[in-house]
Parts: sequence; C-alpha cells; structure tokens
Amino acid sequence: MSRFVDRVVIHVAAGDGGNGVASVHREKFKPLGGPDGGNGGRGGDVVLVVDSQVHTLLDFHFRPNATAGNGKGGQGGNRDGANGADLELRVPDGTVVLTESGDLVADLTGEGTRLVAAQGGRGGLGNASLASKARKAPGFALLGEPGEAHNLVLELKSVADVGLLGFPSAGKSSLISVLSAAKPKIADYPFTTLVPNLGVITAGETIFTMADVPGLIPGASEGKGLGLDFLRHIERCAVLVHVVDCATYEPGRDPLSDIDALETELAEYTPSLAGDLAERPRVVVLNKIDLPEARELAELVRADVEARGLPVFEVSTASREGLRELTFALARVVEEYRASRPKQEATRIVLRPTAVDDAGFTVVEDPETPGGFLVHGERPLRWIRQTDFTNDEAVGYLADRLARLGVEDVLVKKGAVPGAQVTIGDLVFDWEPTTPAGIAMTMSGRGTDARLEPMNRVGAAERLAAKKSRRIPGSYADEDFEEDE
Repeated sequence: MSRFVDRVVIHVAAGDGGNGVASVHREKFKPLGGPDGGNGGRGGDVVLVVDSQVHTLLDFHFRPNATAGNGKGGQGGNRDGANGADLELRVPDGTVVLTESGDLVADLTGEGTRLVAAQGGRGGLGNASLASKARKAPGFALLGEPGEAHNLVLELKSVADVGLLGFPSAGKSSLISVLSAAKPKIADYPFTTLVPNLGVITAGETIFTMADVPGLIPGASEGKGLGLDFLRHIERCAVLVHVVDCATYEPGRDPLSDIDALETELAEYTPSLAGDLAERPRVVVLNKIDLPEARELAELVRADVEARGLPVFEVSTASREGLRELTFALARVVEEYRASRPKQEATRIVLRPTAVDDAGFTVVEDPETPGGFLVHGERPLRWIRQTDFTNDEAVGYLADRLARLGVEDVLVKKGAVPGAQVTIGDLVFDWEPTTPAGIAMTMSGRGTDARLEPMNRVGAAERLAAKKSRRIPGSYADEDFEEDE
C-alpha cells in the first residue's frame, strides 16, 4: 500500500575534496626533476531537483541520509584526482526547504528547479601548483576541504489553483472525483481522506488544478484532527472553496456555523509562504442538494451567505447539478489571479564586486579569553582546513598566507602581544610575531621551516626590525612570493 509523506528531516553531506600530493619527478639521469604532485579532485555536491513525476517525500522517509562522492587524491606525474560524483535528489514540485530551526532556505517550484543543498569541498593543491620562485620544490601539499553537511527539513506544499475545505464527509472527495479524473477514496465515515488529492480540471480554454485536503474541525490550526498537517497544502491556492454539507444530521451544525468555523481556522493559521489565508478569494458550495431537505436548507441560508460577500453555488455531486456553473466560475477566478501576478522575467545575474577596502577577514577580541583574539573570514578558515599541521613547511606556508593577507598587521593594531591566544576556526595558538610573507625566512629543507625552530622563534621580532633597514641574505623577497587563492 502506497504512503503519502509530506514532511521529512534529511541529512545531506557533500563529498570531501581530495588531498593534493607532494611528489618529485624522478627518471634516469634526472633524480630531481622538479615537483610534479597533482591536485586533489573536487567533492561532489548534493543537489535537490524538482521532478514533476515525483509526488511525495516517501523516499526520504525511508532513506533520510544522502552523501555525495568524495574527490580522489592527486598523484605524481602531474595527475589530478577525479572529482567526486554529484548526488541529485528528486523532489516534488512545491517542496519547501527549511533549516532545523525553521528558517526558509528555498521554495522549489517549477520543473527542473535546482538547489545545491550541500556544496562539495575543494580539492587540495599539489606541490606542482604550489611551486614558485620562492619555493621551487615544496615538500608539502594542501589537504582537501571537507564537504558541507546539513540537517534540512523538507515540506511538501501542493501546487494547486483551487483548494477544497470543509468538515469531514462534506463531499470534497466526491466533488473532485466528478470534476476531474482523480480517484480519491470515498466512504460515509469521517476522515476518509487522509492525504491531499490533486485533480486537473478543464473549463473551456482554462485548465487549473484542484486540491482536496483532509477534513477540518474546530481547533485544526492548533493541531486537532488532521488539519494542521495539511493546511499547508492550500497556502499556494488562488481561491479557497468552502464545501458545506447541507444534509448533515449532526447536532449543533448548520451551514452558517460550518462556514464560521472554517473561517476561524483560516484566520488562525499562519502560513509561512504567502499572505493571510483569510484574505484569499473564497467561494461557498452548498452540497448534496439532490436531497429535498438539503435543497430547502440551501435555499434558506443562501441569502445570509451572499450577504457576507461570498459567491454561493448549490451543487450535487450525485446528480451533477450546478457543477458546470461552479467550474466556469472557478476558472474565471483563477484566470484573474494569474493575470494579477507579475510576469516572470528572465533570470538576471547580478555582479557584486568586493569592496576595495574589504580585507576578507576581521579580527575581534575574544570575550572568553582576556588578551585573546578571534579571526573571522572565509579565506583564513579555508586555509586552516587545507593545512597539514604535521608538516612544518606547510605550517610555515600558512603563516606566510596569513601574513600576506594582513592578519598579523591587524593583530598588532588591535594590541596583540607575543604569546596572545589567537583562534581561527578550530585552530587555537599562541601568537608570535613573524616576518610578513616569509620575507626573512631562511632557506630550509623540504618539509621543514626554520621559523618553527625554538632558536629562530626567539629572534623573529629582531629579524623583522632588521628587515626594515636591509634585506637579509638568503631570504624571500616580496616579489618572489606568489599568493595562492
């Protein structure tokens, strides 16, 4: 038996980027032929794609975890790693993507609409890409970035032009079954309809869709009955139809009280996408007039309903009386709604260049650590994730990148002193002033960095002062350092 699922929580994890590799070309008579380490491949993305052939979120109910492929590591011989495979998840038209806290991420409507739910990590650069005049044979490579991972809430909100509302057994399912080819379950007991039903209706040259949601009862907007779970399916409707049972024998119920109860639920329900439901165009359908007593009651209350400014139609799904007039009236309202909506313009790409004074990072005082500082910014965080901290040369390269970016200069202006605790992402270290961009860094062996040796750490500040007056022999000049983005 098929199931209808319209709300799920899924975990999406993009692929990790592959690591770069540190390799040196070797062949006969060329024992040191230069660096030839390839780059790591990009991690795969997790993408949500609207598919008109998908009508429920059932697949995600049974398989809530989605993981894209990881990028492959680079290899020697300048061979880059393969990119990870993207993972496309097919979702129904009208799927709303939310964060766990309820913040709207995207409203996916329209065949083929795509959303990158989790972006794959970048691949790390191999030492061939890191080579420069300053570092002719780097003994390190960059690590691949981890892919994004999120917990997302998917909610299905039916895309229909007309929404049918009413008490249980008011005749909504019967109405949609005779107006369209939809075949909902019909029975003479309350809450026969447990899931929304969609039907396509043709009236002249107008084609529109109709949604039949489970019956509402007083308190539905607060979670009673089934209304709260399915009121979201009428949020997108152009017109709401109150289907009123004129043949009910329930004590305390009559057409006017039923309409009042439905109006109250609409007013108290707060949709997340579009406007107040109580302000939507509404039509009242007095149903089951094939029964003599129901016809008398419909004629009796018609004037009172029209006095409220609501169009009224008396119909019978059994005898098909009044259905043609109702269908064309709904088509006119839908056409007016479509004409009032702004026309969709072609997608425009807006370029927003980075401000000339945007350093790409910020430095603030750490409120939890006296004398400490926090460094925020996408580039520093990315560089931290790409650094192999078991390799001293890689750590030195990170220090050069941060210095080149201006992090050390800002720390000095903020009043940082040697030994101050600095936090960048998950990295916490005691800051020691170094020379900018490795200007005073002496040559050292592959995989090592002289600045990380205890004796050289002590004299870092003195070397920085000396550089201002002269260039230290054997050091890297500014023009020799090539910044890698």
